[in-house]
Amino acid sequence: DTMRRVVRQSKFRHVFGQAVKNDQCYDDIRVSRVTWDSSFCAVNPRFVAIIVDASGGGAFLVLPLHKTGRIDKSYPTVCGHTGPVLDIDWCPHNDQVIASGSEDCTVMVWQIPENGLTLSLTEPVVVLEGHSKRVGIVAWHPTARNVLLSAGCDNAIIIWNVGTGEALINLDDMHVDMIYNVSWNRNGSLICTASKDKKVRVIDPRKQEIVAEKEKTHEGARPMRAIFLADGNIFTTGFSRMSERQLALWNPKNMEEPIALHEMDTSNGVLLPFYDPDTNIIYLCGKGDSSIRYFEITDESPYVHYLNTFSSKEPQRGMGFMPKRGLDVNKCEIARFFKLHERKCEPIIMTVPRKSDLFQDDLYPDTAGPEAALEAEEWFEGKNADPLLISLKHGYIPGKNRDLKVVKKNILDNKPAGNKKSDLINAPKKAADASNPQNDAKLDEILKELKSIKDTISNQDERISKLEQQMAKISD
Repeated sequence: DTMRRVVRQSKFRHVFGQAVKNDQCYDDIRVSRVTWDSSFCAVNPRFVAIIVDASGGGAFLVLPLHKTGRIDKSYPTVCGHTGPVLDIDWCPHNDQVIASGSEDCTVMVWQIPENGLTLSLTEPVVVLEGHSKRVGIVAWHPTARNVLLSAGCDNAIIIWNVGTGEALINLDDMHVDMIYNVSWNRNGSLICTASKDKKVRVIDPRKQEIVAEKEKTHEGARPMRAIFLADGNIFTTGFSRMSERQLALWNPKNMEEPIALHEMDTSNGVLLPFYDPDTNIIYLCGKGDSSIRYFEITDESPYVHYLNTFSSKEPQRGMGFMPKRGLDVNKCEIARFFKLHERKCEPIIMTVPRKSDLFQDDLYPDTAGPEAALEAEEWFEGKNADPLLISLKHGYIPGKNRDLKVVKKNILDNKPAGNKKSDLINAPKKAADASNPQNDAKLDEILKELKSIKDTISNQDERISKLEQQMAKISD
């Protein structure tokens, strides 16, 4: 209650949450019944993806945002996994690329056609194999193109270069127990993890070392979550010894004591945190709750300020959170959730009511755009970069996404992915030694041929999508 007594000035005190009308929901969807604490839903400015029940394998739906209403039983799915899908994540740098992790121990990366699916998609662009048990977590790097992290029930975290289909970093000796979640920091130089052994670890994945850790972050035995905030602090949710839900704020440079620790209520649903770095608001959605609570994080005590609660009647099975560039700035919308029920997905819109029709630049500071700041190779070589920001002043207009092309390295040339640190360090030097005029000429020749093949492919792609559109018109 102390959190509620202090009335402080904040432009977010009057955030107004509202569920959309029934005809703007996605109806008749059989949401997955898998017992796994992921959010089961991922959204971006083009599509909403939802993990669904599938007989004899794993599948998820991908719907264009405007495809609301009743979804036909025969609507195509993404269905290449042989076991249930446990987690999905849209690529932040390409709105048509999505990764999925499954009980079949694989990670698959999919390219969704520009206008959505007309046929079920069974062929991923690439299958990433390296885990020995089910893969429950997938998370794209925030600023480097084609870098994907996966974590499995083998207690290993693997970081992949999706562009070559290779596992480049394998952290398999840092966790002794199940990993509940993994979060990248703002520039993707560190990750933090919450694990069943009640520890939160901060890891430098390229140096493969634990930079900081906290034992018994929350005393209770139920699952925790840990996420990085924009300023580098870590926000956690968990349970006290008395099974009360807690939230806490930590400084990774000194994890002895939390900056703030608050008890919430006694309920056994895991609290999934969704964070908006632009406004420093954290939304907490408990699985099985029927509410979304939100808090503002500031530099002054008590640091985590309770703002309000959005309540509804139905409990939530999962939740999707729209990136900032997918929101309607003309309506002062600061967040949009996609709440999963048993049989439907219901968008919930959070707005800050304002009298003026002008662009509210205090609500919309420049936000992370869809351009990657680094290539995968640069990141693996040690470079860091903050997200490239864009202004939302004139709303966000999605550009054309380039197709994800995976160029598999010749597997025979590769040593097994033991990923000794020395290999990673020496690799660039070897490449530099190999440069001589003959090689350069040969390289030019290969590049030209590659370019002409790529051009042909992209022409064919365009032709295919035109034909598909014609087919769709005829069948409609």
